[in-house]
Order: sequence, then structure tokens, then C-alpha cells
Amino acid sequence: MRGQGRKESLSDSRDLDGSYDQLTDSVEDEFELSTVCHRPEGLEQLQEQTKFTRKELQVLYRGFKNPGALSFQECPSGIVNEENFKQIYSQFFPQGDSSTYATFLFNAFDTNHDGSVSFEDFVAGLSVILRGTVDDRLNWAFNLYDLNKDGCITKEEMLDIMKSIYDMMGKYTYPALREEAPREHVESFFQKMDRNKDGVVTIEEFMESCQKDENIMRSMQLFDNVI
Repeated sequence: MRGQGRKESLSDSRDLDGSYDQLTDSVEDEFELSTVCHRPEGLEQLQEQTKFTRKELQVLYRGFKNPGALSFQECPSGIVNEENFKQIYSQFFPQGDSSTYATFLFNAFDTNHDGSVSFEDFVAGLSVILRGTVDDRLNWAFNLYDLNKDGCITKEEMLDIMKSIYDMMGKYTYPALREEAPREHVESFFQKMDRNKDGVVTIEEFMESCQKDENIMRSMQLFDNVI
């Protein structure tokens, strides 16, 4: 598989630990590292593949491998598995249970479905979310909701996502939330999206519905200046 081959072929990259960790513009191409599980791609290649600048990639990589409390990996291997991802994500939502939503999000970042998210996977997804066009972002969101990756979204898949979001936000955020609220929200939204009433939402229906929804379009603009 192309994604797997890419991960396995990157062990000789030398840019990132020399350049990213020091946050300088110099790249040390030849130096030995004693214990390495994975070497991410070089800066130039990642710049070509994403919409991040060199400096932004340096900052992102330092945060990705830094063994701090909110890092994406406790060992600087450059790869995070699902359990690590869920554990770290839970720190952002201590008032609720983020485990289910974190699993859905992890699967969206793990585009080659090998059970791990590399730095390349992470910045590729982040580039779409933060710097992509409207169509790019909607395609990414559709992939998140399409849990079984069959090319369409069912009402059950949308409900699973919605429940996981409510669980993640926690009871303190929604003290008066009724148990049936997520289902009612999905029923209303799904009815608008499923234009031909065949019980599933296609990518075309999803894109068209979202582009006509001012609230969704406005929410996407919130990501424009995150980095």
C-alpha cells in the first residue's frame, strides 16, 4: 500500500530532528540517531504536500513529538497509535468522555488504515482542515462521518458521531440535555441532506447541503487563522 510504503521508506530522512527540534532553518542531512522508530519526510517534501510553511511545520513537529503533557507521543518515534491518541485527546475534554469521538477522528487521520498516525498523516489532515478549500474541508468532514468508508453516510453513522460529540462535551456543558436530543438533531439534519430520500447521504448531497448552510460555512472560517 502506498501509505505504508511511504512510512517504511522514510527511515533515512535526517531533516526533522536537526531542523524541527531546534526550530532553525538549517537542515542537518548527515548525523546518526541511536534509537529511531520512524523518520518523517523532509521539510521540502512536506511543504510541497501541504499548505504549511517551513516554520509552521517545524512548530507542528516539535509539538507532535515533544514528550510534554499534551504531546502526541510519549516517545519521540514520530508515530502515535489509537490508544495514545485517545489518551491525549481526553486531556482537552476532561469534563466528558471523548474516547469514541477520538477513535472516529483517529480513523479519519489514519488514511491508509494501518492503525497508526504518523506526522505526515497528521499534517496532511491538519492542512486540509486549516488551509484547505471549502470543498477540501467538506470532503474531509464527509470522510469523518462515513464511518465504514463505503462512500455514503447513513443516519446511524451520523447519530454515532453526534452522540460521541455530546458525550465529549459532557454533562456540565449541557446540564439540561435530554437523552433524545442527539437523535432529534440528526433526524432534522439528515432529512435536509438526504434529498432523494433513499436513506443515505452521498458526497454530492453532503457538499450541497453544507454549502447552503450559513452556519456551517461560517464555522469553517474559524479555522483560517488557527496557526
